[in-house]
Amino acid sequence: MGAELFWLHGVYVLFVLIIIAAMVMRRDTSLLCMIGIAVLGLTATGSVTTAVGGLFGSFIYAITELLPTILVISIIVAMSQVLSETGINETMIKPVSSLIRTPALAFWVIGLVMMTISWFFWPSPAVALVGAVLLPAAIRVGLPAIGVAVAMNLFGHGIALSGDFIIQGAPTLTAKAAGLPVADVISASVPLVIVMGVVTTVAAFWYLRKDMKNGLAVEPLKEFEDSDSDEKSASTLLASGLRGWLAAAVILLFLLDVCAMFMLQLKGGDATALVGGTALFILVAVTLIAHKQSGLEKVTSHLIHGFQFGFKVFGPVIPIAAFFYMGDSGFVQVFGETLPAGSQGIVNDLGVALAHTIPLSKEVAALALTAIGVITGLDGSGFSGITLAGSLAQLFATALGTGAATLTALGQISAIWVGGGTIIPWALIPAAAICRVDPFELARRNLYPVVIGLLVTTLVAMFLI
Repeated sequence: MGAELFWLHGVYVLFVLIIIAAMVMRRDTSLLCMIGIAVLGLTATGSVTTAVGGLFGSFIYAITELLPTILVISIIVAMSQVLSETGINETMIKPVSSLIRTPALAFWVIGLVMMTISWFFWPSPAVALVGAVLLPAAIRVGLPAIGVAVAMNLFGHGIALSGDFIIQGAPTLTAKAAGLPVADVISASVPLVIVMGVVTTVAAFWYLRKDMKNGLAVEPLKEFEDSDSDEKSASTLLASGLRGWLAAAVILLFLLDVCAMFMLQLKGGDATALVGGTALFILVAVTLIAHKQSGLEKVTSHLIHGFQFGFKVFGPVIPIAAFFYMGDSGFVQVFGETLPAGSQGIVNDLGVALAHTIPLSKEVAALALTAIGVITGLDGSGFSGITLAGSLAQLFATALGTGAATLTALGQISAIWVGGGTIIPWALIPAAAICRVDPFELARRNLYPVVIGLLVTTLVAMFLI
């Protein structure tokens, strides 16, 4: 490895370590990533102007890569807003409340409903919907509010978000960073998501039942009472019968999307486009029906809300993704053919070097990806670290000669379970607020089940690599 190549790769590794250290200390990493991009450009080209211009170019490259994901999430959030304000969301979920007759049924029904809705709408909008409708029913049958919060967290921000099979935002990010097709990462993640989900939720329910028997379960901070304020507000926009028809139509349209994905073998961007287009159609149709003369203006208002949410969530991700894209083909796209002769890309070069210097086994690789996912999730954003997980999964897979998709999926799952809203207290605030429980108590209750789940899932991944 030539001196120029050595320095370039050394800079990349140095900044990766600095970024991980900053995440462990719960500090923001956006500035570090921007400095890292500029230093990489300066090292490769020796030109200050090229390095500064490349910093801006890396943002353009990252946004171009992430734009389909940002767009579909923004549209789905916009659609969720109009469904909530018209009462259609509540109408869709009310029949499920009749199934809640015991604390055990309440836990599993709320969890499964949260998971299903989160697959299509993402957990953030689903938390308010599920909590508002099913929380009072769960309290009435004896499930503590903390149990409802645990169920919503683990099934929504855990199982649904870590797999993200429908919207495919998470696997798209990790797949791009690892240089793999999205379908490969999704396929590899299915058994891992199932193992992680089953182990974690069963362990959490066991701990909850044990504490309920011992009288240690935390009660809600104040009494829950059924309120018809939302119903009255929604009735001014849509009649009850019309809400029912529209709720059925929304469910039918998304079920047709799922059928089309299987029948037409739509994957990756095509599947995301289908879901996004359907959500956009629902947004426009429901808004026009509900608001009539002011419908045109309301459509724009909902879209603005959705885009504000999308860029607020992905704003911190863009500079981080831009840095880690520099480890692959993004470097040539931004800085041109400036890599030294013989280089196959920074991450690939490191993988080859790693393979010739240390005996890297699949067990070590699996443990490393889980640890990386956990560390990068400590900032409370599950998404900010999955590009790093994807890049390092590619590095380890290159060294091993196999297991790229499984390692990528493992890093994605561990990062999102820790940082996406099940362990870090400041990421738990929405669910804790809806259920009116202490977010630190919720994090404490999630800790042991998630740790047990990660250990078992890592063990399973070792056999799948």
